[in-house]
Amino acid sequence: MDANKGKRDQGMLNPGGQIERPVGIHILESMLPKVVKRRVHALKRLQVQCANIEAKFYEEVHELERKYAALYQPLFDKRRDFVTGTVEPTDEECEWHSDREEEEELAEEVKEKAAIEDAKKEEATPREDPKGIPEFWLTIFKSVDMLSDMLQEHDEPILKHLKDIQVKFSEPGQPMSFTLEFHFESNGYFNNAVLTKVYRMKSEPDDSDPFSFEGPEIIDCEGCQIDWHKGKDVTVKTIKKKQKHKGRGTVRTVTKQVPNDSFFNFFNPVKASPDGEMDEDSEFTLATDFEIGHFFRERIVPRAVLYFTGEALEDDESFEEEELEEGDEEEQDEDGDDDDDDEGDVDPKKEQPQPAECKQQ
Repeated sequence: MDANKGKRDQGMLNPGGQIERPVGIHILESMLPKVVKRRVHALKRLQVQCANIEAKFYEEVHELERKYAALYQPLFDKRRDFVTGTVEPTDEECEWHSDREEEEELAEEVKEKAAIEDAKKEEATPREDPKGIPEFWLTIFKSVDMLSDMLQEHDEPILKHLKDIQVKFSEPGQPMSFTLEFHFESNGYFNNAVLTKVYRMKSEPDDSDPFSFEGPEIIDCEGCQIDWHKGKDVTVKTIKKKQKHKGRGTVRTVTKQVPNDSFFNFFNPVKASPDGEMDEDSEFTLATDFEIGHFFRERIVPRAVLYFTGEALEDDESFEEEELEEGDEEEQDEDGDDDDDDEGDVDPKKEQPQPAECKQQ
């Protein structure tokens, strides 16, 4: 699923789809002889044709993703059943050999002691047999930095009712998109059985800047209306404010609702401007939203159990550390070059230049 992640990530982080270019990029072209420049223009026309072919390639990749999503879905359905406790896995389905078994083994005497202590605790307290895997998705939300930053304390009781997250791809012949579906069990907060978030994409070069094309990019998203029970909407809060009458001088207390931080604001996103003109804060918020949607699709949903256990988090951290180490090495090399310059050595390289309706129960 991650084959084209790098390319898509670059497109997502810039809602305008434009790539900043270094100043003076056309200097070399302007210095070329006219007859050579003419041939370069021919190469550029070929490059545009290549970009159009690449766009078709990604459209077919999207269709392939949609095809294989249907093959994954029965496994994801079984995952949901195990998580919610609807189905109990068989002994065979529970067999698992861990590479860490040797590290996790305790000395026999310690095991025996622990078993005795556990037995005493069981005698003292009634035995609990939890259904499924309690707080499966909430644990993931709290573990992943990108999601925990959105999570508020008042969101947690609601997310305990989250049964499943699914990704649905657009049908053949329809504009490229994917939908995140958050399936909830019946709860005391809202009536919706499913909350949805649609991410619209495009896979075609921009006429005004075809060379910026690097694969499909998210261009817009749309949430849904949440049918909150009375007094349960965590996306708003009620405040009291005193008002003084200018003429009579009397004071009255009024109450009003104001926006409140909540994960569920995810379903009421900032809208992309049709003309591409947005203030810096809105542009950043939208780019972050695109990144989160992509992360759900590419990482969280396909590898949920590994984020629950923390194994995927270790992989992500290892990748980030590797990138950081590479950056440090480059910085050290640059510092080394500067020292060499001070000694009189010359670096030859440096001389060259809203809302759709949600599904209801």
